[in-house]
Amino acid sequence: MDFGLEAGPMKPKQSKKRSFSGMSYRDVQRSNSNRKSKLPKQQQKWLKESGYRNVGWDNIIQLYQKINELLAEPDSDEPTLEELFLKADQIGNKYQTPEEIEAFQQQLSTEVEAIADTIDRQFPDTEIESIDYGKQAKPTTRRKRS
Repeated sequence: MDFGLEAGPMKPKQSKKRSFSGMSYRDVQRSNSNRKSKLPKQQQKWLKESGYRNVGWDNIIQLYQKINELLAEPDSDEPTLEELFLKADQIGNKYQTPEEIEAFQQQLSTEVEAIADTIDRQFPDTEIESIDYGKQAKPTTRRKRS
C-alpha cells in the first residue's frame, strides 16, 4: 500500500534566532559581565543577593535592565560641587595667615558692593514702598442674627 508519503531525510525544525537590543544571547551575557564589573562591589553583591542571574533569556534581560538603572543613578559617594568648594576653601584657609584671610574678605566685600551698585544702576527700583504702621486694624465682630 502506498499512501503517497515519500521517505526522505527529516529536516530539523529551524527555530527563530532570538535577540535582545540587536544582541545575541552570548553578547548580552558578555555585556552584563563587563558592565557589572564597573559597578561598586556593594552593588554587585546586592544584584547577586537579589536573585539577578546571567543565565537564561529572561534573567539576562532583567539583569541588563537593572545594570542600566544602576549605572544611570548618580553615585552618592561622590561629593557635590558645594562640598568640593567648601573643602577647597578649608584647604586654602589652612595655608593662609589671618591677615591674608582678612584682606581677602575685605576685597570680596568691596567687589560684592560694586556689583550690587552696578545692578542697582542698571535695574533701578523706582517704585516707592510705604508701610503705615499708624493705623491699626479694627477688630471685626460678627453679630449673631436670630
